[in-house]
Amino acid sequence: MIEARHLRVLRAVAATGSFSAAARELGCTQPAVSQQMKALEGSAGTPLLIRSGREMRLTQAGEALVRHASGILAGLTAAEEEVAAIAGLRAGRVRLVSFPSGSSTLVPGALAALREAHPGTRVSLVEAEPPRSVEMLRDGDCDIALAFRYGANCGEWDDLVARPLLADRLIGLVPEGHPLSGADAVGISELADESWIAGCPRCRRQLVEVCQESGFTPRIDFATDDYPAVVGLVGAGLGVAVLPELAIESVRPKGARTVAVEPAIEREIVALTLPDLAQVPAVAATLDHLSLAAAR
Repeated sequence: MIEARHLRVLRAVAATGSFSAAARELGCTQPAVSQQMKALEGSAGTPLLIRSGREMRLTQAGEALVRHASGILAGLTAAEEEVAAIAGLRAGRVRLVSFPSGSSTLVPGALAALREAHPGTRVSLVEAEPPRSVEMLRDGDCDIALAFRYGANCGEWDDLVARPLLADRLIGLVPEGHPLSGADAVGISELADESWIAGCPRCRRQLVEVCQESGFTPRIDFATDDYPAVVGLVGAGLGVAVLPELAIESVRPKGARTVAVEPAIEREIVALTLPDLAQVPAVAATLDHLSLAAAR
């Protein structure tokens, strides 16, 4: 295998015409130049220099290698500089996927702080709910997935690096004027006879499980992944809902009132990445800023 250091020596010998002059230019000894040239000729499998007394000239193979050496060494230098910039967070790219309520609450502050600290780092954002977002991470379609889960799902993310961000409590939503709209807290069984408006599939499944544990099955008349639509339906008096606190933060609940729900229901918000990606400086910095945004 031809090594870059040997190409640098060959180029110096070709430019100066002798081992001793090349050694002076490279800041090494003449024997070191001679040894590296022998190693390069061994890698190439053919002589590269013709030595005749004090005169030294390139063989046809040597001329070809010198001709390519400049481009190879220039490309290697550019690659080294780009890698150094990425490692030093002067450059880099992070592909982030997030569920909608995370995109509107945690992500903006985190990315603004990241841009201020590391203006050369670029972050792209697309939205997807788990488990689709986690599939995208495993398939190599993103670098970080902002996701959530209810309860401990053993083994679900064992192959990933999970950065816990916060526990997001579910909050009840009832129309203005509802008999329970002024309550400090509401037992979910008190809403057994209501018409329900359900959110995303994972939240919907959790709602049904919690209601069934409280002795009833909710009558879900409306289902939508769009949190503003949920709030709008509740505000119009068409039913009640429970939404994550992050979702309510991102929507003005016009015509609706929030109430605490008992028993408490929480979802765990995490930032996920692959073990190798967690070592990439731009990815690690993004995870750190997501953690800081969640702590505020």
